[in-house]
Amino acid sequence: MDDILEYLSNKLSDFDYKNYILPTILLLLFIAGFVYLLTVIKHIEVKSTKETKVVASETSNNDYIYVDVKGSIANPGVYRVKYNARVIDAIKEAGGMLEEANTRFINLSKALNDGDVVMVYSNNEINEAKKDNIVYIETPCVCEEVKNDACYKEETKDGKVNINNASLDELKKLDGIGDAKAKAIIEYRNNNSKFKTIEDIKKVDGISESLYNKIKENITT
Repeated sequence: MDDILEYLSNKLSDFDYKNYILPTILLLLFIAGFVYLLTVIKHIEVKSTKETKVVASETSNNDYIYVDVKGSIANPGVYRVKYNARVIDAIKEAGGMLEEANTRFINLSKALNDGDVVMVYSNNEINEAKKDNIVYIETPCVCEEVKNDACYKEETKDGKVNINNASLDELKKLDGIGDAKAKAIIEYRNNNSKFKTIEDIKKVDGISESLYNKIKENITT
């Protein structure tokens, strides 16, 4: 037993620790650097994931708007619809119109904005409005206390055509405005904001200066 202990003691005394110090330090530094690198990568991934969620959330919110659908509707209420949805889309979301609904004075193709109100009137409400000699129906339409963003007025009391609200047939009554130009006007106002002045109609393709001069006395905003 003493011989074995003496043998191990001699071996340990012969072991050169100096040859292993540098490799050991380098190995420890490598391990520490690797662990640090993994920590940095994980932090970047977490931050990237959070930013992606924020962007996705913002995109999702911007893709939808909320509108209030009222009146002769199956399920009146506030509905979320896609950005730039039409009045008819909001009505469908609300379950459609009731049998007594009357769409004579609302524009079903009008593009909606966030917070708009869509009021669908009944035949009875329209008849009552006529009894009160309401000829020109415009926002707020029949009910003074209710704002209706779905309404349009066909023409003003002085006989001028409102280029922000007139239908295809009403626009075609203007001198020099045919089917193609009337459709271009409607398409422009649906894809852009309303005309602020009558001169803005010249921004529509096909409406030249000379044509504008023909119709300017008969149009309004």
